[in-house]
Order: sequence, then C-alpha cells, then structure tokens
Amino acid sequence: MFADLEPRAPDAILGLMERFRADDRTDKVSLASGVYVDESGTTPVLETVREAEARVLATQTTKVYKPIGGDPAYNGPVRDLVFGADHPAVTGGRVETMHTPGGTGALRVAGDLVSTISPDASVWLSTPTWPNHPQVFGAAGLPVRSYPYLGEDGELDIDTLLGVLKAVPAGDVVVLHGCCHNPTGIDPTAAQWELIADAVSEAGALPLLDFAYQGFADGLDEAAKGLRALLARARTMLVASSFSKNFALYDERVGALSIVGADAAETATLLSHAKAVIRSNYSNPPAHGGEIVATVLSDPALTERWIGEVGVMRDRINGNRARFVQGLQAAGAPGDHGSLMRQRGMFSLLPLGEERVARLRDEFGVYVVGKGRVNVAGLTAENLEPVCRAIAAVTA
Repeated sequence: MFADLEPRAPDAILGLMERFRADDRTDKVSLASGVYVDESGTTPVLETVREAEARVLATQTTKVYKPIGGDPAYNGPVRDLVFGADHPAVTGGRVETMHTPGGTGALRVAGDLVSTISPDASVWLSTPTWPNHPQVFGAAGLPVRSYPYLGEDGELDIDTLLGVLKAVPAGDVVVLHGCCHNPTGIDPTAAQWELIADAVSEAGALPLLDFAYQGFADGLDEAAKGLRALLARARTMLVASSFSKNFALYDERVGALSIVGADAAETATLLSHAKAVIRSNYSNPPAHGGEIVATVLSDPALTERWIGEVGVMRDRINGNRARFVQGLQAAGAPGDHGSLMRQRGMFSLLPLGEERVARLRDEFGVYVVGKGRVNVAGLTAENLEPVCRAIAAVTA
C-alpha cells in the first residue's frame, strides 16, 4: 500500500539533534536545541518543581480525566500569571485559559479553532520565525503568509513591518512572538509594541501571541509589555503560552491557550468552539505537569522561590550573551557584534548562512540551526573559546 511513499525530511531542529547525538566526536557542541542548560550542560529540575511534585504525589487520590479545557486550579493561576490578576480583561470575564499539551499544542488548538470558525483566514508569520510555526498552522488547514521582520542590518525593520501589518486583510491572524523572538532574539521596544498593536488593530486582524519564553529576557511582568499593548486595543485575541522553559518542564508538555473575547459572552462562545476542537483531537490535557505548575502558582512562598529560579536562568543567559560577544571579539571574528548584545532570550541569530553553518558542524562539531540560530544557554566556560574560534574561522 505504501511502497511508493517517499520519506519526509527530518525536522529542522529535532532532526539536527538526532544527528548531533549520532556524532561520535568527543568535543562536539550543541547550540541547536531550544532547551535551557546550566554550566554543566544539564537541563535542571527546578527545586520548586521537585517540592511541588512531591506534594502532588503525596496527595493524589485519582487518575480520572481532567476537564476538556483543563483543571480550573491550573487555568486560573496561569491566566493571572500571563495577564495579571487585576487586569480589567481578567476581572471583566473576557479571558478564559485552557490547559494544552505544551505551547505547540496551544498553537495547534488555536489554528484548529480559527480554521473552524473563520475558514477563509490566513495566518501571517514573521520572516524568519520558529521553523515549526508553518507546519503547525499548515496542518490546521490554514494558508500561511509572511511579514518582514529584520532589515539588512539585522535589526527590527519597524517601518516595513508596520506597513505590511496595516495591509493584512481583516480577519486574518497575525502571529507575534511575545518576547525572546525565536530565532532572532530581536524584540520590539515598548514604544514599538504600541505601534505594532495599533497596526494590527487598524487592519482588523486577530493577534495570536506566542508567549513561550516569559521571564527569560526580563522579569515576568515586564515580559508582558507586548501582550498588554495588544490587549489594550484588541477586541479579540489569542495567547499561546508554555511552561517548558520557565518551569523547565520540557518533557511534561505543559502549556495554555488563552482566549480573549470582546466581552464575557463572546469569550464563552469561543471557548465552547475551542473545547469542541480539543475533544476531537486529544480530548483532555495530561494531568501531572499541570498539577505541578498549579501547586507552585497557588502557593505564594513557592511562587516567590520559583521567580528566583527563573531569575537565575535569565541571569545566566544574559551573562552568556555578554561573554559570547567578548569571546568573538577575542577570537577575531569580523563585525562589531553590537546587535548580539541587543538580542534577548536564549537565541541569537548570527549572519552565517547555510554554507558556514555546515562548516561549523562538519569541520568543528559545532551545531547551530538553520542559517545561524545559536542557543546561548549552551555556551559554557569549557566550550566558549573553541566555539568562538570556530565561528571566527568560518567567517574569516
């Protein structure tokens, strides 16, 4: 039956990681994955997660299904973390949050929801964007279009971006990275977010915020400046969030889709359609990771400790970025590298191109994604100098 079926190409990121694991060189370095690692190269289990998990296991009495949209004990604290408990949209009943299998699951539910209620809509993605974005929305049956993001100087081309966003057809979906843009690390300033929100509103488009890295560049509240700018103008919007990163719960697949309607009644209607989409897909979210998050966020003392742990990860990322720039300069890599210091979060986009990326991998055992996305969290005291020397060699 499938004799003539052609194999699919490996995933751009996960396929590369498979290739890295198969590489038998002892000095190989992965800067390719979207996972935080500490100085030892390990993705740690946060102490607050360990404590919350112990509480969950000690008090758990059943393994019964969670509701389609998830447990209110999870949904409420997550909504409050993302939007702020006192935000008028929250207190006015305009926001409903659902537990999804990771941020990717949230994006897919959003795509299926749009495909169901607005089948003629297209989805607009930044160029470049996370490689899985086109696949997720394409699998939901939505046409994918693009808007420009970076100029030739590697900085945000705000004027061109705004011009395109203002011309997006009404009812189309504009996907925006809430913070720590993946893969560029280039985030709008607070003032630019206001302009972007104005443009999306003027176009009559539906904003969908991919908010996977809350707290990884700035504090948890400051990271939401883009969300707040959009929320101040949008009658309706969607927010996909994830706890893979800031809780380091990568293998638990813990995320959320938040729906904002024009009023509480519209939100309830949209929620009913989203639940129907979920029921025909995975039916109910997995419990364990969500219970860990809910336990932390419902305990003020645990929450405060968790915020501190997020700060430790953020400080290491920001420190690594500064050391990376210093290392590139010391190795004689061309360029002033000033844009690297303006990039935010785990990722930096180096102007390498596919040929140089291949040389880094094949000649030096340094793995980066695409045309030059680097996970700066993967840099350590041991590998920083060889990585910088390798980059200098391929860019000389």
